[in-house]
Amino acid sequence: IDQVRYIANRSSGKQGYAIAAAVAALGADVHMISGPTDLPDPQKVKVTRVETARQMHEAVMTSAKAAGGVDIAVMTAAVADWRSANETEQKIKKTGDALGPLELVENPDILAALGADKDARPTLLIGFAAETENIEAHAKAKLQRKNCDWIIANNVALDSGIEGGVMGGDKNAVTLFHHNGSEALPTMSKADVAAHLAARIAAHFDPDIKNPETHKNKATTA
Repeated sequence: IDQVRYIANRSSGKQGYAIAAAVAALGADVHMISGPTDLPDPQKVKVTRVETARQMHEAVMTSAKAAGGVDIAVMTAAVADWRSANETEQKIKKTGDALGPLELVENPDILAALGADKDARPTLLIGFAAETENIEAHAKAKLQRKNCDWIIANNVALDSGIEGGVMGGDKNAVTLFHHNGSEALPTMSKADVAAHLAARIAAHFDPDIKNPETHKNKATTA
């Protein structure tokens, strides 16, 4: 694999950007670590742009271990689980011969790394689970395996029933899983999903909060 051809996915980044904007609107200091996208930077959000899973892993861990750490991490990025084992500086030209087997190696598991590192783990660690089948079972397993507090699961299959699809579309339907149960949200815009999650985050830190706009925490989104 060279710098021209690469392994990626259809994620647009819209949900992550919406969450960063919604949490910032409630007064949080937000550092968003973003993969490649054409979306504009949200207002009042510090943005670090990266291109690879390894770069994102380094940026997230550095942010989480910075002075004071972070209170909240919302891990929305659809990071590729695998990358090519062999990278080249020049374009691999098509010669008419077969390319041969494509060898893959695992990328770092950023969510698991945050959950396992006592010096980096935030007070509230939220992961996303983009699934195509057995959504509840996979989400609950991920909640335990990655040592998260919440998992936000959604159906990204082509037959999810959401017009335009979740990947790249403007709508989403998510279920929030935590250790005491779950909460399913109906299909809504990604901005509305983000606003709901931001309010839930604020209430998590102060159950008696009356005006979420006055609540302020430090957050990292990736």
